[in-house]
Amino acid sequence: MTHITAINGSPRKHGNTDAVLDAFLLGSKSTGATTSKISLGDIDHKNCRGCNACHKKGVCILRDDLTPVFDEVLASDILVLASPIYSMTITAEMKSLIDRGQFLWAQKYITKTLTFPKEHLAKHIGVYLGTSGQNIPHIFDAAFPVVRALFNDTGFSYTENVLFPGMDQYGGVKGWPESVAAAKTEGKRIASLICHAGY
Repeated sequence: MTHITAINGSPRKHGNTDAVLDAFLLGSKSTGATTSKISLGDIDHKNCRGCNACHKKGVCILRDDLTPVFDEVLASDILVLASPIYSMTITAEMKSLIDRGQFLWAQKYITKTLTFPKEHLAKHIGVYLGTSGQNIPHIFDAAFPVVRALFNDTGFSYTENVLFPGMDQYGGVKGWPESVAAAKTEGKRIASLICHAGY
C-alpha cells in the first residue's frame, strides 16, 4: 500500500497551503493510499547549528520532535513538501527542516552509509506543493532547488510540482474553489503513479 507523508511548512493554520494540501491528500486517499500530515509550526524543534558533527558519524546531535519525522519520511513512498512563497522562496519553517536533513547528506557523501539504488528512486516520488500570493513570472523558481536538496538526500525522485500562484487575486482558496478541486485531482493522479509501470 502506498504511503504518503506530507509536510506543511506554512506557519498559518487553516490557510491556503493547508487547504490545498488537505485536498491533495483527500485525492490520494481515493486511490487507497495511506497518508500522514505533519505541520512544522506544531513541532518543537531547533534549527541546524552548522556544527558539522554529522560529518563524523552521519548522525545529528540534535534530538527533538523533528528527529522522528525523518524516520517517517524515509519509510514513505511519496513525500510532499508544501510551502507558500515568503520573500520569493520557501518559508523559514521548511528551510529549517531541509537544513536539519544535512545528516542524510553526510550519510550519502561522507560516511557512505546511505544509498538509494535506481529501483528505489523509481518507486519514490517527491512532490513540491506551492502557493503564492502574487502571480508574477518565476515566482516559484527559488523554491525548486531548495526542496530538491531534501528530495535528493531522502531518496525521492523529484518529478512533480503542484503550484497555485496568485492566491491574492482570488482572496485565497475561498474565492478560488477550483484550486482545491485541482489539488484533489493531482493527489489522485500522483498517488496512482506508484501503481503504474515504472513506479
